[in-house]
Amino acid sequence: MVLASLLEANRALTHGEVQARIGRPHRVDRVTLYRILDWLTHSGIAHRISGDDGIWRFTAKAREHSGVHPHFECNTCGNVICLPKTFELPTVGLPAGFRGDEVELTVKGECAYCRPRTPNAGRSRSARRRTARR
Repeated sequence: MVLASLLEANRALTHGEVQARIGRPHRVDRVTLYRILDWLTHSGIAHRISGDDGIWRFTAKAREHSGVHPHFECNTCGNVICLPKTFELPTVGLPAGFRGDEVELTVKGECAYCRPRTPNAGRSRSARRRTARR
């Protein structure tokens, strides 16, 4: 049911969102759900993405999203989606003796759902917070 909820979603889901999608009839405790998501990730069936808020989001690996690919994170709602790999990811020169294992690329901005509703469109979340505090 955890995998089914990831497959049905059109975006990456947090642990809490997966738990809510599973629902009461199939209640799974938090630790077990974390273990299932961790197992799916380590098995290569799902992958996890870290957002700026420090919360992991999970998505099932579809063929078009296998391997390293970029993501988009909305600064307003926090939704994270996988982007198609339409270009080569950058190579990073590392110091002697270092070995990189993976490269993550996240494009940040406002999604199509938030942009029209946002009065401060084009401004970052931190800039909007600074304005709101004044």
